[in-house]
Amino acid sequence: MNEPMLRKDPAAISSADFFDRARARLRFDVPPGLNDPTIIPKSGDQGTDRMLEIVAREQPVRPAAVLIPVVEHPEPTVLLTQRSAHLNDHAGQISFPGGKIDATDASPLDAALREADEEIGLQRQFIDPIGYLDLYATGFGFRILPTVARVKPGFRLRINQAEVDDAFEVPLAFLMNPANHQIHSKEFRGIERFYYAMPFAERYIWGATAGILRVLYERIVLP
Repeated sequence: MNEPMLRKDPAAISSADFFDRARARLRFDVPPGLNDPTIIPKSGDQGTDRMLEIVAREQPVRPAAVLIPVVEHPEPTVLLTQRSAHLNDHAGQISFPGGKIDATDASPLDAALREADEEIGLQRQFIDPIGYLDLYATGFGFRILPTVARVKPGFRLRINQAEVDDAFEVPLAFLMNPANHQIHSKEFRGIERFYYAMPFAERYIWGATAGILRVLYERIVLP
């Protein structure tokens, strides 16, 4: 969790500039760590990295893919979901559309697009995939590969209540402003680890979702 020396005002980055930067900096190369337990994705936090090493030895790798849908409004937004309260994993938490990669998925991108359609009815005709963000690992054994995508306005969502309670948009400028990136700590087997939280109105964005948004900020927004 290295705090950058230079902080750029996200309001100074236009929608077109954000997508141009994303296209220049991202690719669709699948990292080997998505399936290889011996490769531990680095988080930038020593405690979290230690936790991930322990988890990789004790649990099977669970490859997953999510979509980061950046909606191309004049002031762009990020489309997020609130997971259903009855789910076994991360019930009620704020998340990106996505889930585990099935054997029938042609690629992590295909998995992310499929899940976005199944969970919230976001149709592929509105989605312009740009590239993969860095691989993100969690304490539950998930290896998450996020796909950044430009989403055209005009879509109509169809919420799958079995998986998602709600879908909502948050201004990209809010999420990309480091002043809104709170740092909290939690203990894992005597190891202190740090994680990000980005509370927005009544929504508490934290954990993997906030961590992935922080990576998006570092990869795309910073010069």
